[in-house]
Order: sequence, then C-alpha cells, then structure tokens
Amino acid sequence: MDKVVRIGGASGFWGDSSIGAPQLVAHGQLDYLVFDYLAELTMSILAAARAKKPELGYATDFVDVTMKSIVRDVARKGIRVISNAGGVNPQACAQALAAVAAEQGVQLKIAVVSGDDVLPLLPELREQGVRELQNGRPMPERLLTANAYLGALPIRAALEAGAQVVITGRCVDSAVTLGALMHAFEWRADDFDRLAQGSLAGHIIECGCQATGGLHTDWEAVPDWAHIGYPVLECQADGSFVVTKPRDTGGLVNTAVIAEQMLYEIGDPRRYLLPDVTCDFTQVQLEQLGEHRVRVTGARACRRGPATRSRPPTWMVSAAPRSSPSWGSTPRARHSAPARRSWRARASCSRSAAGCPTPAPTSRCWDRSSPTTGRMRARRTCAKPCCRWP
Repeated sequence: MDKVVRIGGASGFWGDSSIGAPQLVAHGQLDYLVFDYLAELTMSILAAARAKKPELGYATDFVDVTMKSIVRDVARKGIRVISNAGGVNPQACAQALAAVAAEQGVQLKIAVVSGDDVLPLLPELREQGVRELQNGRPMPERLLTANAYLGALPIRAALEAGAQVVITGRCVDSAVTLGALMHAFEWRADDFDRLAQGSLAGHIIECGCQATGGLHTDWEAVPDWAHIGYPVLECQADGSFVVTKPRDTGGLVNTAVIAEQMLYEIGDPRRYLLPDVTCDFTQVQLEQLGEHRVRVTGARACRRGPATRSRPPTWMVSAAPRSSPSWGSTPRARHSAPARRSWRARASCSRSAAGCPTPAPTSRCWDRSSPTTGRMRARRTCAKPCCRWP
C-alpha cells in the first residue's frame, strides 16, 4: 500500500480562529500540523512590538493559546508541528514554547529557522540602487523590517535532525507544507515537478478554512459555518494529494472551492514564483472523489525559483528539558536555501544585446522602473538596470 502523509492546515493568518488546531489534532489523524501566520503588514506589526519589548516580535497566540492547549496531545500522538509564527523573533518564540512545554512536563525538540532578516544588508542594497518596487523611490532612511522569503530546504533539514516543532521567521506560506513533504518522501531539491505539486498542496491549505468553503463564491451553499472544518491533505510520494476535512464538521470541499483557492494570490498561474520552484498550474486536474474529497494532480515546474544573495538560513534544534529551558549550548548547523525577497530589487545584469541569451530585439527583461508590477517589456539591450529571472 502506498504511503500516505496527512497534513492539517490550522491557521491562515495571525488572528485566525483558535478552533483549527484542536480540531485537527483531535480528529484529523495527522502526521504534520502546519500554521501560517505572516503577511507583510503582520511583519511590520511584529517589528514594532519587538522595538517596544525585545522579547516580543512573534505571533504570541501560537504559544499562549494554541500550543498551550495541544502540546500534550501533539507529543503523545507524535504529530510534528511546523509554523512561521516566529515572525521577526523566532528565537523568542521557541523559548516561550519551550517554557510552556516544560510547565506541562512535555519534552520537545524545537528547531528554529532564521536567516530571513536582511536588515544588516541594507547598506549594500542601497549601494546597489535598490528602490521601491511600485514607484521607483529610494528606500526610506528607516525601515522596521526587511526580510527575504525562505523556502522549504531548511525546514526539511530541521525535520531530518529530529525536530518535533519547527519555528521559522519569514518563509513563503506554502513552504511549511513543502518542507514536511520533502522530508517525508525524501524528495530531492531538483525534483521540480514534485516540488511544484507539494507547493500547490501547501498553497491550498495555507489560508486555513478558505480551502473548506470559507471564501467560496457560492457562500450560501457552504453548510454549518460555525463549526467549519479545517483542511487536511492526504499526500502521496508522486506529489498527488486529496483535500478533505475532519468528519462531522461544517464547510465544503469540492472542485469549485479548491479551484478558487488555487488561483488565490498567485499572479500568473503559468509562472508562480517560489524559492524552491517556479510552478505552472495551468494543467492541474481536480477530481471529486466523494463528499468533501478532491484529488489534485498536474502541477508542473517551469524552472528553479529565483535566488537572492543573503545569509544562509540557520536551523537550530534543542531538546527542551522538563525544568527551565536552556539554549546556550545548543549545537548549530547551517543549511543553504534559495530565497526570494519580499520586495523585488533592481539589479544590474550588465549584459549587452550580444551577451544576452535571447537575441535582440526580443530580449525580455523585467522592467523594474515601470510603476506597473509584473509588466514585461521587449528590450534591445540588457545593459541598463533590470532583473531577469534565470
């Protein structure tokens, strides 16, 4: 019988309902429980909180409400938890979680993924002429936060090191799921079609119950909103997966709901840019297998996602003791992973038309001077500041 990995998506944003995690832990029969808390505005809010109190800067609800209520069950059932609740202070988030676990007599191996903070690189970026994407203005003199989007590779590395809980800073929303799948099925970093399918799986559940009817156009067809079920993925090694939800919960899982979520916030479905892979969703097939069960196949890779220059992400695993947590002697290991900036910077490719891979005059460069995001212009030369995806 083919191995099936079950992943539950318990949160779509900071402030999401607290019912998702307990519901999924109790009734989801999970191998992994994943959370997405972050948006750009959220990062700014967390940075402001850290500026007032250095021990803050993470999604406190994840520790004080959610994990506090499920940590015993998670440990007892062997469910592994992956969350970007670390925000701009993942170390503080891990320390707070270790303290909560110790109070309940639970010993956890907690991993921290860092390396997304690029504030130390701002002088270099200013020298390179990085400007605001939308209007071309110089970067402000003072920034609350500047972060790269990390991918799934450091999450996989942390799981391979034995982490029961992985806490990250800013990573792409789908990476918390893709990292679990790469670990569970031993997918290689260049197995791009499977990475595209795994990224689509993560994208489907990254917004919580949007995948179970919470944002459905035909909202009146969605039953029992008050007890809506949170999404569960049943994933196989070939990358295919089934979207469902716990039994006897509200909500709706059908092909229309999943199709709407697939297209949510991705821009061009032929070229969805992620750190680990660039995805083509145009050939995706959705099949209704039964009530609240949709099979998803057909995501493909275009090429490796664009990488940026930043410090390699660092993961750290610590076994939290039953008494006071200790972090001073934790062993460290480094793992490099591609990342894409939360803002796209202009960079000079300094190539003439003759040196451009595509002959002039059809050389296509991403025009960062245009105020319109995502506009492509044919250019006769690559010698001016632009940013071409590889």
